[in-house]
Amino acid sequence: MGKISPVASKYIINSTIEIDGIVDRPDVIGAVFGQTEGLLGDDLELRELQRSGRIGRIEVNLEPRGGKSSGAIIIPSSLDKAETSVIAAALEIIQRIGPCNAKVKVINIEDVRISKRQFVIERAKELLRNMMDTGSPDSQELMEEVINSVRVMEVTEYGRDRLPAGPGIEDSEEVIVVEGRADVVCLLKNGFKNVIAMNGTQVPPTISELSKKKDIVVFVDGDRGGNLILKEVLAVAEVDFVTKAPDGKEVEELTKKEIHKALRSRITAEQAKLELAAMNTSESIRKPMIASVRPQDRRPVPGQMQRRDAPPMREAPRMAPRPPVASAKKAPSSEEREKFESVLTDLIGTRGACLLDEKLTVLGKVPLAELPSTLSSVTSGIYAVVLDESIDQNVVLAAEKANVKHLIGMDSKVKPVDARVNIITSAEL
Repeated sequence: MGKISPVASKYIINSTIEIDGIVDRPDVIGAVFGQTEGLLGDDLELRELQRSGRIGRIEVNLEPRGGKSSGAIIIPSSLDKAETSVIAAALEIIQRIGPCNAKVKVINIEDVRISKRQFVIERAKELLRNMMDTGSPDSQELMEEVINSVRVMEVTEYGRDRLPAGPGIEDSEEVIVVEGRADVVCLLKNGFKNVIAMNGTQVPPTISELSKKKDIVVFVDGDRGGNLILKEVLAVAEVDFVTKAPDGKEVEELTKKEIHKALRSRITAEQAKLELAAMNTSESIRKPMIASVRPQDRRPVPGQMQRRDAPPMREAPRMAPRPPVASAKKAPSSEEREKFESVLTDLIGTRGACLLDEKLTVLGKVPLAELPSTLSSVTSGIYAVVLDESIDQNVVLAAEKANVKHLIGMDSKVKPVDARVNIITSAEL
């Protein structure tokens, strides 16, 4: 007997059979062929249809139970709908299988193509969803990828220090000086070829020599490290302009728009030096201001104060009227000083402030801009405030209202004798 391929079948006849006795599978198949023989004519003879492959292998599944048998008959068909329906109806005339009575009931005729069609639809949805998630680059994205790869390949080495640089150093009258190779790559990707890196915090001789021939624009990160590098460059090279990345960002992280905005807002080197002095980015810049809060070191040598351009608040006569306030303050213990110094070191470059209780536990950290309002909202519980900035009058007044005992900062614009709170600078720690 021929066997129809499951791929070629279009319909499947599903039927059940109930038998009043115990029979075998060949008995059922024999009854199907024998009792339908000659019933439907030569064109629909089951044996001939099976030989030609239009009817597939008849599957019979029987399960004996309580002296009876029940199960299912499954017949695949590649005939059309009408012919398959006639074959299915013919199964229900089977009344006996061997010596036992039987009853066949057709449950349904399953259209295999519908199941396949549903599978195709679900699979197509899945494939489309995956394709949309993955996406395919458009022509513009492909062009940008090629251009970026070419620009990265354009990173060259310049000078005897072999500094990473763009190909436009020699041809351009203006050169952008950045910190590292990653910054050079970022600017090259965004179309700036006149860029060179220092490769570290030490300014190499190549940069100093280049500054004598070209207009130099120093482009540093927007953090305290960038300020320190900027100060170093200003000291050893002839810098014309200075610009910085936005606060908290590095040059290598900037987008094209941010780079253009930073370069448009550049300032002259002289203005940068003034701003660095005001920001107190290094110990050497802070020393004159630190000296102003330690008048006892200055009284014996008034001439020295004149050579250092001491501000008026350093004058000794103005400190005399407030000894009672200074004497009422309690000096911090060595343990407290160590804690204050540790917290202040961690704060450097963050432009924030830490609030500590009497057990020297950090209660919280706030931005410097919110410090006065935070102190004004509380009246007790804060023992000390450590801030990454100069201590000014607003912070002192807010600390006094909050009953703070110690104010610790990089330096102070307020004399210790003019405040009820104990003012400590980084130099004193």
